[in-house]
Order: sequence, then structure tokens, then C-alpha cells
Amino acid sequence: MSWKPLRVLTPRSILPALAVLLVLVAGAAAHANKPVPFGDRVAEPGGASASTVNAQSPGAADLELRVGPGLEAYNRATGEHAWSYRREGATALYQAMAGENAVVLWDDGLITSVRPGDHEVRWHRAVPGLADWLRGEGEPGADKRTDEQRKQLAAERAATALYTVQETSPWVAVVTPNLTMGLRDADGDLRYNSKPPGNCVYDPTRTVGTDYAVLVPRSCTSGGGGQPVSGGVSGYRLDSTGWQLSAGPGVSLKALDGRRVLISDGPIVGPKVFDTKAAAPEAACGSPAEPFAAVRPEGSCAAPAGDPQP
Repeated sequence: MSWKPLRVLTPRSILPALAVLLVLVAGAAAHANKPVPFGDRVAEPGGASASTVNAQSPGAADLELRVGPGLEAYNRATGEHAWSYRREGATALYQAMAGENAVVLWDDGLITSVRPGDHEVRWHRAVPGLADWLRGEGEPGADKRTDEQRKQLAAERAATALYTVQETSPWVAVVTPNLTMGLRDADGDLRYNSKPPGNCVYDPTRTVGTDYAVLVPRSCTSGGGGQPVSGGVSGYRLDSTGWQLSAGPGVSLKALDGRRVLISDGPIVGPKVFDTKAAAPEAACGSPAEPFAAVRPEGSCAAPAGDPQP
């Protein structure tokens, strides 16, 4: 029987193995110190760093959510602070619910979805130009605003920029003067982005949302004088095709309930009601089109004076 003696380890034979070991250790250390994406920090009360998200906490219905500086959750029954979700270098400005999930708008132009029940961060999406508009960058007098005025402006604009639609599957709309975007809440997938045509801008302050759609007014100016000369309303849905409504530059919108919107477009045109579920205008009481309209008037129409009641 033949046998081979044990190999004697020499410095030359140890070096390759040692180099591999050093690479593995360095890689593990780099992974451990890898920055948290988007600066996310989810912590229990008193916690200073990110925590795992499998800790038991009250469900969404049991929590009151507030913004500033992050998304803060409080137990409705006890008032105790349940958890905080914050992002390094960013401030939460506004929050709205999409189904059972909280959607947060941040001052750096990021939109985040969080599941309150286990405080899991579900997705992030950046909106081009949103941060600049929130801060009023480049606007007349912007350089004269105090820090407090900038913060107040950002908070006010954030409340007009973020809309959530609950039917038939929750989704999120973000509106700025130069862009509007629709995001599916299930996964944050971008479903549409739309820029206003020509010399037109969207108006987030006049935008309204219902359980089925978001209606965004726009105003358009002439090429030279800059005076509003025309306008319109764009309606957006994710479960069907959107629509365009003709309107003047000063049209105003008011949500009447979860599906109907009152559109007022000046004394000549007169107000009308638009049904966002049916994607059609509601027929006016007593109009010739009423018996054949896709959307009949809500409730019962009052009979004209002097006419007998049916």
C-alpha cells in the first residue's frame, strides 16, 4: 500500500486562502454597513434605528396616523405612541389612506406606501419636479420667503398634490402643475403620466378626487400676454379609459359625494353634475334628455311651480 505524506503548509500556500477569506470578511462587513435604501427608519417608541417589522402592533383600524417629521402611529384606545417611520434627511408632509395602506408624501418628492398593521414599507416612487414645486423654487419672491414660510407652503401644496382613489382597486394620483401621475397601490406600478398640452398647466388646488376618479382642471394662456384664454378638465381612472371635458380657465369643482362632482363654469354655461362612476354627466331635472340619459338625476326632481305633484 502506498501513501502520501501530509502536505506541509508554507507561507506561499497560505496566501491564496487568506486572500479569499479577507475578501469574504470585507464583503460581509460592507453588506452589514450598507445604507438603508431611501434612508428608511422604522422604530418602536424610544428606538433610534431601524427595527424589524414583525413586531406585534395594533392593526390599521386601531391606529391614528400623523405626519411630522415622519409617519407617527398612535394607539387610538390608549393614545400611546406605537411606532415611527422616518427617512433620514426628509420630512413627511401629508398622508392619505389607499385601502388599508398609508401613502406618505415627503418634502424631497418621494411617495411611500406603508402598511400600518406591521409598519412595513411597501414601495417608494419619485415624482419628477414635485420637490421643486413644493418648495416654490424659481417662483417670484421665492428668495424672500423665510424658512417657516417655505415649510408652510410645502405643507399646503402637499395636501393638494396627493389623492387616493378607493374603487375598484386602490390607487394613488399625484398632481403638480406640469405633471400628473397614477400609481397602483398594490405594487406602486406607474399606470399613467400626463403632461398638460402647450401653454397649459394643471391646477392641483382645484383638483378633486372621488372613490372612482381624480378630476384635474387645467388653464391655458396665450403665447404672448400670459392671460388665461381657455381651459379644461382631465378625468383619470385606472380601471377604464379617462376622459376630457371642455371648460373655461376658471372652472371650479366640488365633490358632492363618493362619485358625483359639481362642475361650475361661469354664469353662461351653468353648473352641471358629473358622475365619475358612470363617466358621464348627470341629466338636468326636466331636460328633454332626462328620460334617455345615461345618468338620471340623483333623487327626485321637484315639480315646477303650479304643476301637480305625481
